[in-house]
Amino acid sequence: MSVVQALRNPSVFRCVTLISSVIGMLPLHLINDETKEKASEHPLFRLLHAEPNSYQTAYEFRSLMQMRVLTKGNAYARIIWSREGQRSNRRKPIRLLPLDPDRVTAKLNDACEMVYEYRQASGGNIAIAASDMLHLRGFSLDGVTGISMLRQARDAVRLALDADLAVRRLFRNGSFVGATLETPGELTPEAYDRLIASWNENYAGANNAGKTPLLEGGTKLVIPGTSAKDAQSNELRGRQIEEIARIFGVPRPLLMVDETSWGSGIEALGQFFVTFALNPWFEVWQQSIDRSLLDDADKGRFSAKFNPGALLRGSLEAQGNYLAQALGAGGHQPWIYADEARDVMDLPKRAAPPNPMAGNTGASPPTGEE
Repeated sequence: MSVVQALRNPSVFRCVTLISSVIGMLPLHLINDETKEKASEHPLFRLLHAEPNSYQTAYEFRSLMQMRVLTKGNAYARIIWSREGQRSNRRKPIRLLPLDPDRVTAKLNDACEMVYEYRQASGGNIAIAASDMLHLRGFSLDGVTGISMLRQARDAVRLALDADLAVRRLFRNGSFVGATLETPGELTPEAYDRLIASWNENYAGANNAGKTPLLEGGTKLVIPGTSAKDAQSNELRGRQIEEIARIFGVPRPLLMVDETSWGSGIEALGQFFVTFALNPWFEVWQQSIDRSLLDDADKGRFSAKFNPGALLRGSLEAQGNYLAQALGAGGHQPWIYADEARDVMDLPKRAAPPNPMAGNTGASPPTGEE
């Protein structure tokens, strides 16, 4: 089963695109570990945040890489480096070029170092050193390559596709055979075998669902007056949605199949999604970037960080109460500056804030600028 076939199932498509689009959408910054400020002057900052290469945006690049690691177990991007100066031994990454995982072979050499072989579309193979490759690895059995979620879940996904096919053929052909056959007399072994073979060939299986049987020799098709088949079909499809959601770690309501957990519960649902479905992928990205895109001089000084704050925010009322207390309202000890509160709400910076430990509310004086 190919990735294209699996993505035809709406539940698989929703899980993959939901996780991939969120990874592509959230801000990914390079942070100075000492000051906790964005390291916007570092050459890697723009590469991660805005422009990984000449033909993709950061959103497109990260969404593609995440989709590949979800569906194929691995995602690869070749790192293009340049020297910081003619006499400098330091180099900086200037491009990240995604590579088709089906064309990459990853393995450990005798020195226990990762090596990669890439089969070019034009023909021929090239060797790529581990220092020139950004490798996102999913859950792994050998520590070298990740395993594909789709491959591990192929039985559940294939069953869901077969159920969808049966229902689609039911509506297209106008009937669904689920009955018994009655003959006016006893059949000879030859006639019985011919009837069974004809029935299995023409009306059995998902590919033949919905065909109207043509019978001979007085054979009658007896359809039960009531059947639990429709309920069982709907139950099966719902069960497969649940199985697929479980594989990807996406809560069922985010697949638009439940009417529960909405309203006030949507905040807890979002926190659950971030904590259990997204946080592991955040770590995969952050640690892979720190390993492959920072040189030895920068390791320990900078680190890549996602900012999932937009997904974890509650209602405006809850945010207002939280920020008011953080600024010192209601007798609370203030612990943030006003400009930090504005930054949480993605508002532009204003005048320099007062010291939040001075016992005031942290409000900044107006500047006259609007």
